[in-house]
Amino acid sequence: MPVSKAWQQRLAATRLSRQQSNRWRTRRVMAVDALDFAGNDYLGLAQDPRVCEAQAEGAHLYGAGAGASHLVSGHLEVHDALEDALARWTGRERALLFSTGYMANLGVLQALADRHTAVFQDRLNHASLLDGAALSEARSRRFHHRDTSDLENLLGRSECAHKLVVSDGVFSMDGDVADIASLVSVSQRHDAWLMIDDAHGVGVLGENGSGCVGNAWDSAEVPILVGTLGKALGTAGAFVAGDAALIDHLIQFSRSYIYTTAQPPAIAAATLKALEIVQGEPEYRAQLNANIAYFRREALNLGLPLSTSATPIQPLILGDEARTLQWAARLQQQGVYVGAIRPPTVPKGEARLRITLSARHQRDNIDQLLAALNHCQHQEALCSPCV
Repeated sequence: MPVSKAWQQRLAATRLSRQQSNRWRTRRVMAVDALDFAGNDYLGLAQDPRVCEAQAEGAHLYGAGAGASHLVSGHLEVHDALEDALARWTGRERALLFSTGYMANLGVLQALADRHTAVFQDRLNHASLLDGAALSEARSRRFHHRDTSDLENLLGRSECAHKLVVSDGVFSMDGDVADIASLVSVSQRHDAWLMIDDAHGVGVLGENGSGCVGNAWDSAEVPILVGTLGKALGTAGAFVAGDAALIDHLIQFSRSYIYTTAQPPAIAAATLKALEIVQGEPEYRAQLNANIAYFRREALNLGLPLSTSATPIQPLILGDEARTLQWAARLQQQGVYVGAIRPPTVPKGEARLRITLSARHQRDNIDQLLAALNHCQHQEALCSPCV
């Protein structure tokens, strides 16, 4: 059967359009000796021997995979233990495991919202939150970034009986942190539930690394807390934490929870060990914070276009997509990997290098990154007509 020419032409046209705008994405195989300043392994636990050993032991004990969904036969004792540990860590009554953070956000919004619900989202929320609201068919509005006055105005004009305010905890492309106190206050004034996706905060911020929400805000103030396991905890998957009624509702109605195979039990075993390390060894967070402070001080001394982020996410706003790709390529030639982030992931005109720091980075690793960035500046100055 011949291949449809209409489809071939459509794919070719969209490919060409994205390539011409310098927005075509490519995968790269990381070299073993490359310096990774692009990932989200903020505490370096993905390579911690204790976490790796716990995963290997989990695989020997429970098998390589769960074999079924949580509601069939895939929910094992190690999953149950991890959910209990995550609930205690975040000061919640219960927690529920999801296979990925994307699935958690889709699953929560699809299960809670419908066309009779109004969802209010920060303009810079993660794509999974925006997609979850669209999937739910809720009435969605986006308020200006971290602008609770704009949010209050939108809430005040809404006539929906069920209102849900949704925000990232730490914003993944800018590294700034949501004003949780103001979000709690505004949401409660308008009888709205508050959902915080703290994917980039858990393990890094707060008491015992419980995030920018964690134990500081209870379920009455932040009813829905989402966290991921594949960033600071170094493994994979995600969780939703809240009261028993919320978790029971998600088990019954969250399609991305019900209709997928459970997290591999070895991953759950590794996460339990990572969680133990996060709570018991604060020196990991101390080292990460020292690395952030050192990088920021030296980057500012070099005159690099640094943002105001105080988290491991340190974006350098370069503006132009071609310029961003050029800097990323020069860094890669020097053995340094960073994320070249362009629209539509970030707004037009705000293309950037997304630099992420880890507790595993040594001082000489950061010095190599800084030297490579400084080289980019000098090369650009020498070839300014080319920019």
